Amino acid sequence: MHDLFTGSGIDYWLFGGWAVDFHVGSITRSHDDIDVAVWLDDHDRIAGLLGAEGWRHAPEADEDGGTGYERDTVRLELTFLVPEDGGEVYVPLLAGRALWSDEPLSTDLAELSGVRARVLGLAELKRGKSRSREDPVEAAKDRADFATLSQLG
Repeated sequence: MHDLFTGSGIDYWLFGGWAVDFHVGSITRSHDDIDVAVWLDDHDRIAGLLGAEGWRHAPEADEDGGTGYERDTVRLELTFLVPEDGGEVYVPLLAGRALWSDEPLSTDLAELSGVRARVLGLAELKRGKSRSREDPVEAAKDRADFATLSQLG
């Protein structure tokens, strides 16, 4: 993904459980998907790139603010971002926009098992993992991820 996106001039940020693993430097738990944030304006180019690599668009019925792609047994979840003039970054939702970050997004690169990726910054990732989600399974993952991240400097 890193080479595909950066080779095409597409900014992206790995977040969620895999970003935790990249910050830690090892796999901390099993994962259901790969969460990547991208600029909404890049979606058409991303769709073309992913299609050329064998990914198929696999939207979920209730998706809002992003979409999914699948290849073999791997699910890629894209979250769309929109920048604002004041430096804030939002997720465009059907009900309006939701603040993603009120500061510039990190350009941190991390490596895990020889794979490089641009990851959401540690502070941003911890902030996101500190918020509790309604789904008990997702909330448990977030608590575990937050505890793991809290052990980092």
